[in-house]
Amino acid sequence: QGDLFSGMDEGSGEAAELEDLATIATVEHTYHLAADPASQERLAEQLADLKAFCFDTETTGLDERKAGLVGLSFSWKAHEAWYVPVPEDREGCDAVLERFRAVLEDPAIEKVGQNIKYDLIVLAMHGVRIQGTLFDTMLAHYLLQPELRHNMDYLAETYLHYRPVPITELIGPKGKGQKSMREVAVEQVAEYAGEDADITWQLRDRFAPRLKEDELGPLFTDVEMPLVRVLADMEMEGIRLDVDALRKFSRELGEDILKLQDRIREACGGIDFNIDSPKQLGDVLFETLKIGGEKPKRTKTGQYQTSEDVLSTLVDAHPVVPLVLEYRALRKLKSTYVDTLPDMVDPATGRVHTSYRQAVAATGRLSSESPNLQNIPIRTEKGREIRKAFVPRDEDHLLLSADYSQIELRVIAHMSGDKGLQEAFSKGLDIHAATAAKVFGVDIDAVDREQRSRAKAVNFGIAYGQGAFGLSQTLGIPRGEAAAIIEDYFAQFPGVRSYMDTQIAFAREHGYVKTLMGRRRYLPDITSGNATVRSAAERIAINAPMQGTAADIIKVAMVHIHERIAREGLRSRMLLQVHDELVFDVQQAEADRVQALVREAMEGAMELDVPLVVDMDMGKNWLEAH
Repeated sequence: QGDLFSGMDEGSGEAAELEDLATIATVEHTYHLAADPASQERLAEQLADLKAFCFDTETTGLDERKAGLVGLSFSWKAHEAWYVPVPEDREGCDAVLERFRAVLEDPAIEKVGQNIKYDLIVLAMHGVRIQGTLFDTMLAHYLLQPELRHNMDYLAETYLHYRPVPITELIGPKGKGQKSMREVAVEQVAEYAGEDADITWQLRDRFAPRLKEDELGPLFTDVEMPLVRVLADMEMEGIRLDVDALRKFSRELGEDILKLQDRIREACGGIDFNIDSPKQLGDVLFETLKIGGEKPKRTKTGQYQTSEDVLSTLVDAHPVVPLVLEYRALRKLKSTYVDTLPDMVDPATGRVHTSYRQAVAATGRLSSESPNLQNIPIRTEKGREIRKAFVPRDEDHLLLSADYSQIELRVIAHMSGDKGLQEAFSKGLDIHAATAAKVFGVDIDAVDREQRSRAKAVNFGIAYGQGAFGLSQTLGIPRGEAAAIIEDYFAQFPGVRSYMDTQIAFAREHGYVKTLMGRRRYLPDITSGNATVRSAAERIAINAPMQGTAADIIKVAMVHIHERIAREGLRSRMLLQVHDELVFDVQQAEADRVQALVREAMEGAMELDVPLVVDMDMGKNWLEAH
């Protein structure tokens, strides 16, 4: 990984020793305070003549939709910056923002920031819509080094050998006594905020040429940067939640849980014990009922293991085991989702506003938090019920769900060039049935449910570099049988095997693999002497280009859809992105137009040798739309 920044004397990509780092006290700098209208107007005039500048907001909190604006900092040359304090009262705040509105909303000036989505939302909530090309140093580094950290302190220490002023020096440690930025002396804030803008500008100068060098320019400029605006709008929009429906569901789950407790105790011969205590449960299952043979697994402390992994291998050993697993699933569903989602509703909007994180998953996929939509359970009927509570904004709207069909398998078919896979997709066949027909040597119409289910496990397992052992675990069959199925698969789809070999060879030679759009995943362990470590890296070498390409495709689609909705002046809005699915709030009068637009953008996001297919539905809630 070191060679990525060779010639930058950062070397290992690890932060330098703290005592060797420069600080604000040791580096000459000029940070100006523009506190009066005249100096602010002069600053705005200077900014108006630039092709690009860095800006940063200082606020009273981390929730960008609710944070008060304390100040703005600007920089466009190293070691020099300007800080503009913003008054607390609305009138004073608006007056300052008005002076800078023209430059902030100027589409001809590039705006540089670190985690710039935060600043976009803060300013949008204060009535200023940032225009112009964006350059986010956090996301630039995420493309350059996806596995590393991307926060500003780390980047400054690693690439500038500089330690920024910690925020705690201004507002104190986290906790009740922590001050707000408003309470800190303006001169102190000016130094801190000026430094933020200055460092971010310097990081931009470091990262911009590297993006070009690594052929990441188009991915950064055409996909990741425009996506920042898309996500900012989705976060501000939020999605309406039917809290009454969730409360009702919570009561139903509570009753189901009580009934299950009784059935579990009954199945254990009437023993009264605390099902939520792993120790008591382990003793009942493995000592009283003697489930699981001679030597049940134990934890380091000597307790019996009762984890889901352990219990799911014992489902057929005793009728109580599936009941315990169901009980736990319902408890988790109730406490983690059904009872917590209502608390996440913003009383001002009646909606939940999830936060999308663009620089977390090394694969290129988005993640979300508060709430984490990716984790909302959909495998069980009860889990899917949660989606019923996600509803459109009013009676005049419906939710539209648009989901890519088997996108990763389609990407494999394209990247591997395998004729058999490509033919199945091009003919619109059921891919798992088509795979089963080839692997088991039967006619596609004669494929039975078991054969299809095995073929499905192979299709998805292969995508993740799964071997015979993994497949035998998934299907509950002997390892030899699993190995034979995999061999038959490769005999029928030779392009897939050669694709896998090619990816591993490329990773060994270059130290990384890449997606169709050039997103890189570095694999230093691909040459490890430890076979386990090396084979884990080989699995990533096979999967990362596919998963990453699928992530790139949906991002491209999101950018195009967002642009078209704005250009055509539609009232419908994109609300959520979860895995390979997009969810929209659609005005009923626009339904046909939006469906056509979404299908066109998603299916045309990237040209592959097989068609991209989107499954689409509408309904009065997310469950109905799915």
